[in-house]
Amino acid sequence: MKLVILDRDGVINEDSDDFIKSPAEWRPIPGSLEAIVKLKHAGFKVVIASNQSGLARGLLDYDTLFAIHDKMTRMLADLGTQIDGIFFCPHGPDDDCACRKPKTGMLDDIARRFGLSIAGCPFIGDSSRDIEAARMAGARPIRVKTGKSTQDLAQQPHADVFTDLAAAARALISEKSRKTSGRSKPS
Repeated sequence: MKLVILDRDGVINEDSDDFIKSPAEWRPIPGSLEAIVKLKHAGFKVVIASNQSGLARGLLDYDTLFAIHDKMTRMLADLGTQIDGIFFCPHGPDDDCACRKPKTGMLDDIARRFGLSIAGCPFIGDSSRDIEAARMAGARPIRVKTGKSTQDLAQQPHADVFTDLAAAARALISEKSRKTSGRSKPS
């Protein structure tokens, strides 16, 4: 089973300069939940890796963050699927922790907990932090244009770029299908 790592804000849900501070503010980007369903049906494990500095800034507490994640997981359950894991960094940008992207601590933790290598694993994000974390961890950086951090796209020449999560998911599923059908053919 292949692993796909997703950033949350700007990839799965609409992002905000004021942070997502409540379940009411969490709104999925059109087609993103359905893209997760398609990835899961294609045999991918889907994991979220998200910086959540709103916790360190006092903009929300853990109960609220868990309520936001509960809303997301309930909406996915209504579509017949589930996320395989949600990982987040609660620290602020000045905390110098190992888990805040672009550092790789969160990605290293995902690999360790799932007992998988993330070398070449698709990591879909919307910011240069996501792309840099993917590169430093040896994952495959994929950038979507749905987040608030699209102004620096030109600075990420080594990332595949897609309009949104739905387009990225279609490409990954098609790629997996080509690889699978190629293996099943006799030589």
